[in-house]
Amino acid sequence: MAETKIKLSVLDQSPVRKGGTARQAILETVELVKLAEKLGYTRFWVSEHHNTASLAGSTPEVLIAHLAGETERIRLGSGGIMLPNHSALKMAENFRMLETLFPGRIDLGLGRAPGTDRYTASLLNPSNTFSEHDFTQQLVDLTHYLNDTPGKGELSPKVRATPIAATVPELWILSSSGQSGVFAAHFGMAFSFAHFINPNGGPQMVKMYKEHFQASEHLKQPQANVAIFVMCADTEEKAEQLQAVMDVQMLKIEKGVREGILPYEEIRDYKFTEDEQDRVDYNRHRMISGTPETVKPKLEQLAQSYGVDEIVAVTITHDFADRIRSYELLAEMFL
Repeated sequence: MAETKIKLSVLDQSPVRKGGTARQAILETVELVKLAEKLGYTRFWVSEHHNTASLAGSTPEVLIAHLAGETERIRLGSGGIMLPNHSALKMAENFRMLETLFPGRIDLGLGRAPGTDRYTASLLNPSNTFSEHDFTQQLVDLTHYLNDTPGKGELSPKVRATPIAATVPELWILSSSGQSGVFAAHFGMAFSFAHFINPNGGPQMVKMYKEHFQASEHLKQPQANVAIFVMCADTEEKAEQLQAVMDVQMLKIEKGVREGILPYEEIRDYKFTEDEQDRVDYNRHRMISGTPETVKPKLEQLAQSYGVDEIVAVTITHDFADRIRSYELLAEMFL
């Protein structure tokens, strides 16, 4: 049997280091997308997070436009737009504009999580009910707006999303649970499982998605990938340092501490409590770290277990040079 060629993509959250600035983080994202295109990565997604000092990516639709203007070939997209925070019509128009400007290069990745705390989400969209029913209706409406098909209700058939584009963004549903996989299968959208959020049950969710997939106008066969934290370094010592920084960073996030990414020198002597060590052990299932010799077989095994041929790497480090090097090493392995 021929070996499956693994495609690599990037999910970049524009991490802000301790002592750094949001502008610095965004400029690093711009530099990173140029490198990703040069190295042959398939797509580059940016995320939506609010009310946090450690991640600068709050408006994917704005950042995508700039990144697409700085590149020529790589696909650009949202990983993802947290749809309950927004109007379905406005998102359809935002991404139709992107597709008009950069035809055939835009991904619209959708999520149902708030990307923040409930209070902030309620300010982003005061009509947000956080209900599954309303999210489903948003997906229905978004599909109608993007495909110029009449929706139900008094107003929907009278409204078209503009500009009228010749092509449609590639539609993805991002999920760390099974329910959104059901949505992706029902609406005939591609499916990305966030292993970096939830390391449990992903292969089963992707399998269920494929089994229940219903072809749509724009996607005839199921398409899936898996996103995971990856820290790759030239030496085991450096890889262990990158891992240690992530161990502490994840604990801080879980405790509601939203400070910038810490340097290794500040956490090297950190002593975990018993409960913290339990969380570290769990969170390490969300990550793969090491040298190329150890990372490559683990990524290959991950792709095989999920039954996918595309891995989306999420890499957060204090020093941007370490982030760059990790993506370079991944490309040397697979591209």
